[in-house]
Amino acid sequence: MRWYLHKLAMMFGAQPRRPSKREETDVARDMKKFQKTPEERYKRREIIAKEQQYPVVSNKWKYARWVSIIVINLMFVVSFSWDVQLVEGAMTASRFLGFHMADPTSALMVTLAYKDLMLNLIIGTVTVVVLWWFFGGRAFCSWACPYHLLAEWAEAIHLFLTKRGWVKDHGFHRGLRVVLWFVFMALAFLTGYTVFEYINPIGIVSRALIYGPTVAVVWVIFLLGVEIFFSRRFWCRYMCPMGLTYGVIGTMAPVQIKYDLSKCVHEGECREVCLVPHVLEITKMGYAQDTTEYIAPDCTRCGLCIDACPQGALGFTFRGLDGII
Repeated sequence: MRWYLHKLAMMFGAQPRRPSKREETDVARDMKKFQKTPEERYKRREIIAKEQQYPVVSNKWKYARWVSIIVINLMFVVSFSWDVQLVEGAMTASRFLGFHMADPTSALMVTLAYKDLMLNLIIGTVTVVVLWWFFGGRAFCSWACPYHLLAEWAEAIHLFLTKRGWVKDHGFHRGLRVVLWFVFMALAFLTGYTVFEYINPIGIVSRALIYGPTVAVVWVIFLLGVEIFFSRRFWCRYMCPMGLTYGVIGTMAPVQIKYDLSKCVHEGECREVCLVPHVLEITKMGYAQDTTEYIAPDCTRCGLCIDACPQGALGFTFRGLDGII
């Protein structure tokens, strides 16, 4: 339980740590000792050297996500442009085939701003919560969010510039988004306006695609500039209160990414590509509690770590079922 609470705490800004002796299972302890033997160390170095010489590149889950984001957001555009009425509204609040859908963070801010519980808002919020609870809350970030796709392309530029020494990544404390979550909630309650929606790049990009761009797009361009030249994945890692809410929703989701210690050679390629690398600290030597573990709740289920791991130590699974996909 303590180890699970630690994983949950990481979502609110706690730093990753090794499990204590009380938290570590006997099987995991024995496996770690085995992996530290000279024979296993030599074998691991050989595997890593071979991977570096003949890298195996997979983009299976990355391209699957890109298709998902484009299709989901294209449904909004097509529905409005041709009056199909398949999806009405925008990403933060909509109706899909008549079913109300509302982003939980935005819905809570609306409720605080208007001091009123609206039935359609409750129905829409419950629908979205159940949907993303199943897939893992932050799966919304990597499989549906329109800003995520732009940020992923901005990240590629950032990494290109960083590799050449032209820019440097500046990190922030992950607890910042927790503070901002409460700040925006308080502002909604005190001002009667959903202040967050004025700077929320998810809503801005969604509405720009559907109804046409406004001056608010300048803010999105500015954010992307920050992510390219100053701080990698600035909004998603350190700012977005929606990501925090979805993370809480998906803490016990059926769909998970599972880690298999016995297959891991600890080369760290998964952490290099991860949107939220703190959730993959357990892939470091000595950091896993058990031989198999579910990745921490802050995981976005993007699948980049699965693509990056040629050993198959990471994979999608359904909680409680054996094996990984």
